[in-house]
Amino acid sequence: MQLGLFSKMWVYIFSLLWITSGGCTEKANTSDHIEYTAADFYETLHSGKMMFIYFENQVSSAISLFLVELEKSAQALQDYGVLVGKVSCQKELVQPYCTEERGRHAAFLFRSGKEFLSFALDTVFDVNSIVSEVLFAILREEVKYVHTDADLLAIEKAASGKRDIVLGYVRSLGTLEHRSMMETAYVYGSKYQFILITGGPVLKQLGVNESSVLSRVWFLHCRVHNGFMAPMTSERCPVTRMRKVLSTLNLHSFLQLMEAPLVSEVYVDPSSVPPPQFPYQLTPQVFLFSRPVTEHLDLDMAMTLAWRLRGLALVLLVHRQSPAVKTPDEYNAAYRLPDQSSEVKYLTLHSQDEVLELFTSQEKEEDEEEDEEVEDTYFDKVDDEIAASVFENLGSLQDIDVITQLTSDNFHAEVAQSSLTVALFYLKWDAVSMAFLSSFIEVAERLAGSGVNDVQMSTTDCGEWTDLCAAQPGRAVPFQPITAFPTVLMLRPQESAQHYRGMLGSEALHRFIMMSRSASPVLLSTQEEVTSFLQEVPHPELAGYRPDRVLGLFKTPKQTGFSVFSEAAKSLRGEVLSGLLTNGLAEKWAADHAVDPPSVLVFPSWGTFDHPSTLPASSSVKELLTHINTALLHPVPELTMENLPSFLLLGKALILLFVGDEEDEIGRKQNQALVEEMKELVELGVRLERYLPCWIHLGRTPAGMSVLGSYLGSMPPLPALVLTHLPSGDEIYQFPPSTPIVASSVLQWLQRVEDGAETPTGMLGDDSWPPAAEFYNFLEIMDSQEPDSTQQQTSADEEEEDEEVNVEEHLVADDNADINPNIHSEL
Repeated sequence: MQLGLFSKMWVYIFSLLWITSGGCTEKANTSDHIEYTAADFYETLHSGKMMFIYFENQVSSAISLFLVELEKSAQALQDYGVLVGKVSCQKELVQPYCTEERGRHAAFLFRSGKEFLSFALDTVFDVNSIVSEVLFAILREEVKYVHTDADLLAIEKAASGKRDIVLGYVRSLGTLEHRSMMETAYVYGSKYQFILITGGPVLKQLGVNESSVLSRVWFLHCRVHNGFMAPMTSERCPVTRMRKVLSTLNLHSFLQLMEAPLVSEVYVDPSSVPPPQFPYQLTPQVFLFSRPVTEHLDLDMAMTLAWRLRGLALVLLVHRQSPAVKTPDEYNAAYRLPDQSSEVKYLTLHSQDEVLELFTSQEKEEDEEEDEEVEDTYFDKVDDEIAASVFENLGSLQDIDVITQLTSDNFHAEVAQSSLTVALFYLKWDAVSMAFLSSFIEVAERLAGSGVNDVQMSTTDCGEWTDLCAAQPGRAVPFQPITAFPTVLMLRPQESAQHYRGMLGSEALHRFIMMSRSASPVLLSTQEEVTSFLQEVPHPELAGYRPDRVLGLFKTPKQTGFSVFSEAAKSLRGEVLSGLLTNGLAEKWAADHAVDPPSVLVFPSWGTFDHPSTLPASSSVKELLTHINTALLHPVPELTMENLPSFLLLGKALILLFVGDEEDEIGRKQNQALVEEMKELVELGVRLERYLPCWIHLGRTPAGMSVLGSYLGSMPPLPALVLTHLPSGDEIYQFPPSTPIVASSVLQWLQRVEDGAETPTGMLGDDSWPPAAEFYNFLEIMDSQEPDSTQQQTSADEEEEDEEVNVEEHLVADDNADINPNIHSEL
């Protein structure tokens, strides 16, 4: 039932750490990807599909930024059955949106040929606000908005014995937290009752000071759970607070934890109990011991403690009457933490509070620190969520003096005085920009501390210096307009800008900068220089890192392919070390490797220097880069959080081997043997161009456990081999668990999959999630708090009652249009 949500786990886990070339670089003609002609708009409108459309009347810096965010929201809203696009009024007039003044400052939501809702652009300013507010409109029946405690009590009474309640507090609508709540409500709305609050008496009922709390979630236990009923001391449902930051992934994990058994009973020693499996693998375990004479009392105590630890740990009751239990009587409790392998620690405790203290002391300290910080600032006065986010991030920044501020006035002078300027282009109201700014400053401090004085770290606030970021005519800058944030450019005097396409983290950026300091290509004149180039790292701080290397062999600088190789080397700067050999030294190396100049030798980091790949000279830079990247690709790569996106971009199906963490030398050798079988598969396979054999070590990449669980619905025995991300479909196939993983058997299995003789084990998920509810005019709630806007909204509502807006010369839409009555299930 949860496969659809987990099928996107790759995106949830990795997208926060990685920006691919399309996300970290400029997006030329961004809005063209979502542009509708008037004919397309009317055709889609008549089809009854839901559309979120902006009618573009004029182009400005603010509108350009909005269009970038609009395109980002297109993919996200597609999952919920909403098409996103824009219509250019400069090319075609669509009445009345291209002619009326309100069309210049709003985007519109359509359904069944009619306009149902308009959104002022200042309420849909980024992808989070667009997605959250559109979903808020869709989920009218599933998400209740309450203000008073009496309203909440009424919903609790109605849900008693039927459904549990998920209560979310967000400081402001249209934020990332609001989006997380709406996305989760869309998936789980048929299972839980979702309630949204933005403050007021409900927070006081929960014992929370509204001025000193960030967005939070509470789980109200209003129905029977696994045969145990919550201890009802009043008419209110017991409450469990989510203790992690409000995000889609954290909220999903929290709801999974709420479904865990309240108390599990075991009859072996805690050390013999396996660690929690998916989806509870990151949850601590608490063991309590029971004696035969006090069995019922011990069970009652375990249940009481389990309620107090709900959301913090899993409680297990160990029955000592079992002969398998050898734990000494002096211990009456034990626990296992997820970050300490399988180690179990035994304790002698005298009260439940001592157990609770193990898991709540740190949380209390964090809460107290948070309250003290809030009291010492004007944070409680900031009522805008974006400003609050910016304020919070700025407070964590280190020494910003190590950063040069690039402006329209000093840009050329600053770039000219340094051999390398690393420029970050960002927006203060963009959450990713502000998060990365902290890492950027950290890299700047690290460079300054290590004595690197030939690199200038600089930033540009594109919200303030729009003309510079837009590369407007009259400003000769070495880059195209910045349309994606954050963007990092490598700027050198008299050269075009180079985009940084790596992970948005301090380690990856620091490594890229240190690699970029070396010339590319570097001219090597002696055998000693070649040996040093192949065996040493560019800087002592990169010790332990083994970069990829390429060597170009040319008789003279005028030989065919010389300029092509030089340009390719510049493109690879920061990622690959490039060397250049000419004259007699080039001929010697060519003879040693049985090639004729011009040639290129590729030394991948995973290979040996004695056996490089050899490439002929290419006629184009693009062709040569393709050949080099192919030669650098490991035949059976290990997938990690850092390299996964680059492999997914290849568009190949993944033959994915999951291996567990090695407990001893035997386990290490077994895993190595499995990887060798995957290598043999590559050597035997004659039709594996469409596949990428690869593997994940779950000890080094624990996130792979969640991915494997999402693929198969549960955690299978390890090792496990699956076929997924097929270009032709969303099917997931599992290699028979009872069959040894050997190359010949895997080849036969792949043939059966291609012949249609194998049944899929799962699916990546259905991208078509039809809405289940009518629209919800959430703007009316916001406007009702402001007298002026209330009056305007009332007038608008009266006009809509007289005549619903029609979009093509008063086309009549069928009021009884087919609306999918199927409530979307938990995916």
